[in-house]
Amino acid sequence: MSRLAGSSKLLRAMNEGAALTYLLERGRLTRADLRELTGLSKPTISEALRRLTEAGLARVVGHLSGRPGPNAEVYAANPDAAYAIAVSVRSNGDLAGAVSDLSGQVRGRADEAVDFGRVDPVDAVAGIIRRLRNAAGLPADRLTHVQLAVPASYDARTESFHHVGVAGDWHRPGLVSEVRHRLGTGVGIDNDVNLAAVAERRRGAARGADGFALLWLGDDGLGLAIDLGGTLLRGARGGAGEIGYLPLFSPGHEDSGLNLQDLVGGAGVLALAAEHGFGGPTPAAAVTAAAAAVTRGTAAAAAAAASPAAAPFFSALASRITVGLAAVVAVLDPPLVVLAGEVAQAGGPALRDAVAAAMVRAEPLETTIATTAIDDDAVLLGALDAGVTAVHEELISRVAR
Repeated sequence: MSRLAGSSKLLRAMNEGAALTYLLERGRLTRADLRELTGLSKPTISEALRRLTEAGLARVVGHLSGRPGPNAEVYAANPDAAYAIAVSVRSNGDLAGAVSDLSGQVRGRADEAVDFGRVDPVDAVAGIIRRLRNAAGLPADRLTHVQLAVPASYDARTESFHHVGVAGDWHRPGLVSEVRHRLGTGVGIDNDVNLAAVAERRRGAARGADGFALLWLGDDGLGLAIDLGGTLLRGARGGAGEIGYLPLFSPGHEDSGLNLQDLVGGAGVLALAAEHGFGGPTPAAAVTAAAAAVTRGTAAAAAAAASPAAAPFFSALASRITVGLAAVVAVLDPPLVVLAGEVAQAGGPALRDAVAAAMVRAEPLETTIATTAIDDDAVLLGALDAGVTAVHEELISRVAR
């Protein structure tokens, strides 16, 4: 009898988990919709919805009329059942944070400047999360997951950071455990460029792509994310995509030590722009000035206003980018390459077209070059998407337990 009771509980949990999964994935559904999707009987679906509603995980959000009989109730997952918070650690030391409900609706955002030379990383992360919770009126027990985006390689096995691109004590052993203990909730950690790729697949140029490579050309850093059919390649120690370390010299050559970061990292882009007469306080600002010159030159009547150095600048920058990108395409043969980051956004179509032309000259393999379609903070949005997904998985697992 105990085995039968256990089986009954297991089946009930499976049924409730199936119903909740579809509500989270599809949004608003009727009992009939759920019966069709799950293949379960009407009484079974009704019981599952009753239990999910009593548990606060689902609720009636409307009624569907126009059919014979009583109006059908429309169900949806309760957006206030659980929340996720994303925190992005930027290379300049700033923190960006956002809080989302179960439906993915952003309930609040915050940006803070932090001196990580003086402020402990755990205190800084806990502080912005506390302020986000208070501003959104979020009950402490509803925060289910926190997702951190860090400009570093993260080794999940040892819970340690490598190649950290921000000041402070991020290398400290046990730091991740300290964060988890301080927050008292689930914590996910990933490289910032990987999370930008999550946003690009969900919201941007890579929607529907079988796979893609995202090349991050930032003001401060250079990175690569590799999406294989919706799964990110992170490597054995979380270091996949650290393309800035790609060496660009022959053994014994006088330029020994040159790497891709020297060519297309922020400082390299700024220097190249200056050589062509474009300046600015940041690499992205200098590239914006060059892109504006190209735009002015597209109209024949205003051709005289266009800078003659703009096209050569983009051609030179694209040739540098292609040095690393050709290696990526030769090894992975991705169907799509997305150029992202502040410099890529600033370059826009001019940089995209220049890179595509340079790849044709340098690489026999074909691939499509696109510019990111996200005009917001891609890293923060990707971290929020990953956090909401983790909350969904936790709730479904909780129902099954």
